[in-house]
Amino acid sequence: MLVLRKIKEIEELISLKKQKGQTIGFVPTMGALHQGHISLINYSKQQTDITVCSIFVNPTQFNNASDLTHYPRTPEADIKLLEEAGCDILYMPEVKDVYPENDTRKFDFGYLDTILEGAKRPGHFNGVGQVVSILLEGVKPHKAFCGSKDYQQVMVVKSLVKQLNLEVEIIACPILREADGLAMSSRNVRLNEQERLEAAAIPEMMKLGNQILKLYGIAEAKKYISSVVATIPNMKLEYYEVCDAETLELLSEFNPKQKQFH
Repeated sequence: MLVLRKIKEIEELISLKKQKGQTIGFVPTMGALHQGHISLINYSKQQTDITVCSIFVNPTQFNNASDLTHYPRTPEADIKLLEEAGCDILYMPEVKDVYPENDTRKFDFGYLDTILEGAKRPGHFNGVGQVVSILLEGVKPHKAFCGSKDYQQVMVVKSLVKQLNLEVEIIACPILREADGLAMSSRNVRLNEQERLEAAAIPEMMKLGNQILKLYGIAEAKKYISSVVATIPNMKLEYYEVCDAETLELLSEFNPKQKQFH
């Protein structure tokens, strides 16, 4: 696996690969890799000739300085995982390479920026837009592979691609889970033993909430989720919403004929 640090290096190499008629797959990450990330590498290897992974902890998408400081960083382990997975190119830039100047661009993600994570983390998706646009314009992949765990973020990236008229297909891949059902996440390593045990209640809670909303409606599902979270010492509910899968429009009534994401 080739490890590159400069955007110019990746641009020149990708240009040569494309001249040979090779297709490029891209997996953007912030490192602290786990098998969920590796599944994206595998999807890229199946669908493209050359797989590029980036590792960059993007400062502009953190609206909490402490979260940025404590975000897990495991570069040596990440490199080993990627080599074992057969990744072709790893792009690991420094902040000054990605942002040689202060990025003041503002993107309009409309409704997506006003709900759920957009409402709770102001400025987060604009930071995502900044870094993803830079990475996509540098790597110029034919396909980029993203995990569906960050469902709203995938929709934001698709909006970004449309706004900038980028020639790349954004592919949302299935969520990978731990043995107890918790979605794989780099931040899981920050949980202590008790917190990790309590976090395992989330997927089961969501399954039961899904059953309740189908039987009794969204209001009852919200009551159930709130009551369960209130019994778990280290857990606090930020929001529980049921949304249209295509638009993320918040729903107040459940329609079984409508595609939904909750």
